[in-house]
Amino acid sequence: MTRHLVAGIDSSTQSCKIVVRDAADGSLVREGKAPHPDGTEVDPHAWLRALRAAAAGAGGLADVEAVSVAGQQHGMVCLDEDGEVVRPALLWNDNRSADAARSLVAELGEEAWAEAVGSLPVASFTVSKLRWLAEHEPKEAARTAAVALPHDWLTWQLAGADGFEALTTDRSDASGTGYWSPAEGGYRRDLLTRALGHDAALPRVVGPRETAARLPGTGAALAPGAGDNAAAALGVGARTGDVVVSIGTSGTVFAVTGRPTADPSGTVAGFADAAGGFLPLVCTLNAARVLEATARLLGVGLEELSELALSAPAGADGLVVVPYLEGERTPARPDATGAVHGLTLATSGPAHLARAAVEGLLCGLADGLDAMVALGVECRRVVLVGGGARSEAVRRIAPGVLGRPVVVPPPGEYVADGAARQAAWILDGGETPPDWSATTGATRYEADPTPHVRDRYAEARELVLSAL
Repeated sequence: MTRHLVAGIDSSTQSCKIVVRDAADGSLVREGKAPHPDGTEVDPHAWLRALRAAAAGAGGLADVEAVSVAGQQHGMVCLDEDGEVVRPALLWNDNRSADAARSLVAELGEEAWAEAVGSLPVASFTVSKLRWLAEHEPKEAARTAAVALPHDWLTWQLAGADGFEALTTDRSDASGTGYWSPAEGGYRRDLLTRALGHDAALPRVVGPRETAARLPGTGAALAPGAGDNAAAALGVGARTGDVVVSIGTSGTVFAVTGRPTADPSGTVAGFADAAGGFLPLVCTLNAARVLEATARLLGVGLEELSELALSAPAGADGLVVVPYLEGERTPARPDATGAVHGLTLATSGPAHLARAAVEGLLCGLADGLDAMVALGVECRRVVLVGGGARSEAVRRIAPGVLGRPVVVPPPGEYVADGAARQAAWILDGGETPPDWSATTGATRYEADPTPHVRDRYAEARELVLSAL
């Protein structure tokens, strides 16, 4: 029996990961990985070099029949009229566009932005970065003839980069730009022009099951691709009623829904998903790196940090860590710093600090979950994924802080897996993506709710916010 192979690519902030899977059942055949440069602005060609290195590590792509690229959202890739990169891409976690985001919101108002694109601009969004470019690098802005996102640009390169008419994206990634409406399914070029100062070519938005292009040489289908969170939703097999909490470089809370959302407070971004539905999402800048920073501060490894946290009582006897170590996106406080409250002789030990750091990380995500539920998003279960979910302390403390049982699937490259599942969908041609049963073997965690932890965190959080 002939086996049909597909490849899923995760071009993330830190690296490029490629999985090659059997299209029929999703079984892993081989995989590869290559690092990306550090920093919040990167030459896009570094992504392409990493993709090629990861593909070589995965045994090449010559035998795959479909490929999908999932990528970090929001990054600004500006191209001149010859298709050359104008300047290094600004990544989602580059906060220099914070003032630009505030200006854009002030110009139109919160209600108008929420109605137009389902989200309010924050520093992460492409529209904010374009306004920053227009204000601080006007020559580069004037040279910009087309604007793409990281996954758009990589798919275009794989397809041969033959003219702007070949630039493609998908609903999920387009919905994170700030100038595409998930509810209307179209670009708001007036918002693009407001930010950049002039119109520009934009990628064609490809439907969930539409082939975007063909890989030169092999003729393999290039799937639409997706933003990383939408791909992760496919990778874990998220369904209506599932809320996914992902603890990676960023922290995200997102859910698959059948209707668009519009939050004028800006807490919940009204994104689209990669399967024709919608993906309301809350994103925090501070996630797994909070654990890494705390472990470094205590001079321990991540496993010992977890053991320390679990040895302290819930609430850490009043010690609270507000973990705004890189500023924060939700709430939008790009200039904030981290804070420790409730430090006493009794709480000054390593175990208390470890517990407070884990709880502070989770409380920020719990705030996001509450905001989504307040918008009417259904939450029947929480699916916990990401590098931070490997921490036993995170797994055991999360149900109490989130106030709900948590299921943790087996470790996996969920973004790359979701991209591979989308590629298999292109081959399958069915109404829904193939069922790879991604959450089979998931472990369920339960704990008594700990509302006092949330209450104490809220008090400390407000002290931090009021001081800014």
